Amino acid sequence: MTTATTRHSDRRISPVFLGICAVTAVTGWATWTGFAERTDIAVFLFVTGAWIVSLCLHEYAHARTALHSGDITIGAKGYLTLNPLKYTHALLSIVLPVIFVIMGGIGLPGGAVFIERDRIRGRWRHSLISAAGPLTNVLFAVVCTAPFWLDALDGVPPVFLYALAFLALLQVSAAILNFLPVPGLDGYGIIEPWLSYEVKRQIEPFAPFGLLFVFALLWVPQVNSVFFDLVHAVLNGLGVSDLEASYGWSLYRFW
Repeated sequence: MTTATTRHSDRRISPVFLGICAVTAVTGWATWTGFAERTDIAVFLFVTGAWIVSLCLHEYAHARTALHSGDITIGAKGYLTLNPLKYTHALLSIVLPVIFVIMGGIGLPGGAVFIERDRIRGRWRHSLISAAGPLTNVLFAVVCTAPFWLDALDGVPPVFLYALAFLALLQVSAAILNFLPVPGLDGYGIIEPWLSYEVKRQIEPFAPFGLLFVFALLWVPQVNSVFFDLVHAVLNGLGVSDLEASYGWSLYRFW
């Protein structure tokens, strides 16, 4: 089975992605040093940039896993360049998740890369392709919270820690939401290969509305409360307090 793209250009990191990383690095430095005249704006740009980077890595994980599972068309579609403009729905993949963060501090996932599933054999491979994305969010959350659970907070500016805490909240919320077995989300993609043809056929018409359904549910106070209780429980387990994440959210909403 072929597991590599045929052209080096298919794997070359996009200047668009490198530009996003540069903005994230510069605003992260400004947040750390307090160099920015408006620290809150620096936090906003740093967290938004890092969030977009994580979205790109999320989709890259899907694409790379699909490539090694048998879909050799992934490279030609530009998915391995980490360029968000190459995604099937750039609006759903990048713009809407950023809007969700701005509106409610929720790391709601977006839609993404087109994978030719008929090229892939084996149910475990299909499940792994779907799981690869949210597992990237889990890894990102672990990295963001490393100073907290390693007890390495000495010398780290509080504002930078609050920004990391809020960024970790976004990653944890994205992972939890993505693992939900709702049509249109990765959680459903994980279990779909194991469902009968009849069940999949009945569920298929609802797939385009799964993300909107989840978003609407999160506006129900009782559901929102339960969801964020779970998010904060995970963050607490990683050493991040509710107060630190809340401070980060307040700084992010500079307006």
